[in-house]
Amino acid sequence: MEDMPSRSEMHREKSQGNNSQGNGNGPKKKHPVRNTVLIIIAVLLVGTGAFAARTYFNAKNAADTVFKSSGIKKSRNTSAVLNGKKPVSILLLGTDTGALGRNYKGRTDTIILATINPKTKTTTLMSLPRDSEVAVSGFEQDFPTKLNAAYAYGSAGTTIKTVQKWLNVPIDYYALINMGGMKKVVDEIGGVDITPIRTFTYEGYTFTKGQKEHMNGAKALAYSRMRYDDPLGDYGRQQRQRQLITAIIGESASASNLLKQDFLNSLAKQTRTDLTFGNLTSIVTNYRSATKNIVSDHAQGTGKMIDGQSFEVVSQSEKQRVTNVLRKSLNLKAATTGEKFANQN
Repeated sequence: MEDMPSRSEMHREKSQGNNSQGNGNGPKKKHPVRNTVLIIIAVLLVGTGAFAARTYFNAKNAADTVFKSSGIKKSRNTSAVLNGKKPVSILLLGTDTGALGRNYKGRTDTIILATINPKTKTTTLMSLPRDSEVAVSGFEQDFPTKLNAAYAYGSAGTTIKTVQKWLNVPIDYYALINMGGMKKVVDEIGGVDITPIRTFTYEGYTFTKGQKEHMNGAKALAYSRMRYDDPLGDYGRQQRQRQLITAIIGESASASNLLKQDFLNSLAKQTRTDLTFGNLTSIVTNYRSATKNIVSDHAQGTGKMIDGQSFEVVSQSEKQRVTNVLRKSLNLKAATTGEKFANQN
């Protein structure tokens, strides 16, 4: 495991609340990746012929390149889950700190727990506030800590264990993507058609409500990133991100473009996952029907200053609601959500 950052380093940013538009505690910071990690869903599920024989080896080589074990023992038999075509969960993580080969890992500014249920043909995307007040698994002595710091403490494995304990929901796999992954995919499929739900200008691009337009990767990414000028704050941004992901998945006719060797090599530099090539083919083959219905949800927190830092505090009742939604989407029995302090005494 990489060296653990100091507590002061972990809390060096005064982060904005996940559902706010800024609290006046310093300059607004841009987090360009945010939910761009959702592209993983599109990459995994797009196109029924995504793994055709003629592209098999290209895809396999790329999958082998991006594979990285979480380094932990999973809470359940993940192979049995896929082989039994049972609902599967994937923790989607996004970071914007350089390329994935960087020396400093940074934090995960996007944390979404996705469940894919082939029986109900539903994919549920549950956004978790990156500034959520948690006890990081294995580092409970540093409580309170922000959820997005779990990755900096101990990579994907630590993040998985932290979220599992926090919500009492099993996590089967993870997928990490760096900024640039979404832009590359959108450009590779020739752009996407999106009808803006709001009029605004962001990063030099202007969007007009109700005026459908064809967007390239850069513009589509800008459309999905704007946050502070949206009257709905992060909730409005999630609506736009859901639009973008739906548009990408809808471009299944261009799926073959995603299997070109040069593109796969490029995307491999932006992505890490513990899904093997066999896992991916199983998902494409048996779970694609779940993209017919994508449900977007989020854990609602309340902004609170703790020790001079801005946190999002998710109440136990809200956590229980989130746990109920996720466990139901995985066809699991109802259970009590995790404790606020995880395993801390």
